[in-house]
Amino acid sequence: MRTRTLLLSTAGAIGLAGAAVADGHMADDLTFVSWGGAYQSSQQNAYVEPYLEDNPQVSIVWDESSPEAVAKLRAMEEAGNLTWDLVDVTAADAMRLCDEGLAMEVDHDEILAPAPDGTPASEDFGDMIVSECFIPQIAYSITNAYRTDVSEWEGREPEDICALFDTENFPGTRTLERRPINNMEWALICDGVAFEDVYDLLETSEGQDRALAKLDTIKDDTIWWSSAAEAIQAMADGEAVIGSSYNGRFFSAIVEQDQPIEMLWDTQVYDIDGWIIPEGLPEERLARVQDFLYFATDTQRLADQAKYISYGPARASSAPLVSTHAELGIEMAPHMPTNPANASNAFVQNYEWWADYRDDIDAKFQSWLAR
Repeated sequence: MRTRTLLLSTAGAIGLAGAAVADGHMADDLTFVSWGGAYQSSQQNAYVEPYLEDNPQVSIVWDESSPEAVAKLRAMEEAGNLTWDLVDVTAADAMRLCDEGLAMEVDHDEILAPAPDGTPASEDFGDMIVSECFIPQIAYSITNAYRTDVSEWEGREPEDICALFDTENFPGTRTLERRPINNMEWALICDGVAFEDVYDLLETSEGQDRALAKLDTIKDDTIWWSSAAEAIQAMADGEAVIGSSYNGRFFSAIVEQDQPIEMLWDTQVYDIDGWIIPEGLPEERLARVQDFLYFATDTQRLADQAKYISYGPARASSAPLVSTHAELGIEMAPHMPTNPANASNAFVQNYEWWADYRDDIDAKFQSWLAR
């Protein structure tokens, strides 16, 4: 088994886990929660498989329930039956889970590896640490793409996000996520609202109604997806001609599967994704989770993940190590959402705002969808 020195807090659950590590008493059967698809495959390739090579007695099972992580962890808490060990969530969801006491607060410098030059993890991750419960992995974006073979467009190609709402010049079925995040922002932007005013307006009932009224103009022409795989499949099958998904999913469709799809980077919405440790893990499960996290979030492992998917690593020390695709040999940097050529008109999601307003606006959005 791989050996190393693991610095752990001497108090609370962290201290208990430290004792378990020292004694070698760590669980060997774990359930990790992620998003499926190309992203989960990148996690498997970059750090799960290398970890299992060093720890062949460990069995890790994936649950692809990250889109419903908040609701399911709430239900587990109510039932007193915690079956997940490590959960991949967005920054806003990490904040919600932390506020509700469903995610464990961590000392990043205690449980994560420093950078190769000794820089503490908290400094290496920097502003990516948006919550005391959040362990960042990657920066990504929700963006749009379109098919390049739509005859009805007569050679026209979308140049900005508002092509989503322009059914005259760009007719055909859209595909958008079945939740308000990003859709509400794009709707207001394409209704003339400046980037800096979007969230102030969305705090009001009038602003929410204005966004939904804009979405009404394409509601009947839209396939609403719950899983990112549905969006990519709709685009690949020609059922939808323009729509949103994660930039890494589109990268896989375009570069790896050679689909006739082109990225529309305009007004891509930046987001951060990472791990949370569910509050209340038994000592031996927590010890194994911490052992894995120390390995999986170090500088090299996060850089390795970018060999498989076009997401930027969350550690500053990882960025210079990003190189080529593991199988195709192409340079990955030009495909990252943070590449200057792609980021000229990006929109940064307000994680704290969504953590505060998500439940109420979710309910309003789902009610609107059902009408």
